[in-house]
Amino acid sequence: MMIKRKPVHPGVLLKEDVLIPLGLTVTNASYDLGVSRKALSELINEKSSLSPDMAVRISKATNTSPESWLNMQTKLDLWVSEQKDLDVIPFSSDTEEYYKIMKG
Repeated sequence: MMIKRKPVHPGVLLKEDVLIPLGLTVTNASYDLGVSRKALSELINEKSSLSPDMAVRISKATNTSPESWLNMQTKLDLWVSEQKDLDVIPFSSDTEEYYKIMKG
């Protein structure tokens, strides 16, 4: 099932729902998470995807589950992929016969 609206990037949620309300700067939050300022900045500015490692770090800092963070990234990744016009031939029980015909 294709989602019509683009899912929220986990970095945006981290910024809007965690960092801003807590008054944390990117510098301070990156120090607390044990990552570079650049890595966190790229995540919250949607320049990079959330890695499993970062999901674990954020979950420990926010007392949430890493799965919830990774699920957000997965939903976004699937939405992006579903926007592409992929040329795919559906599998069928006639596949072997089809390839014999195509090969001549």
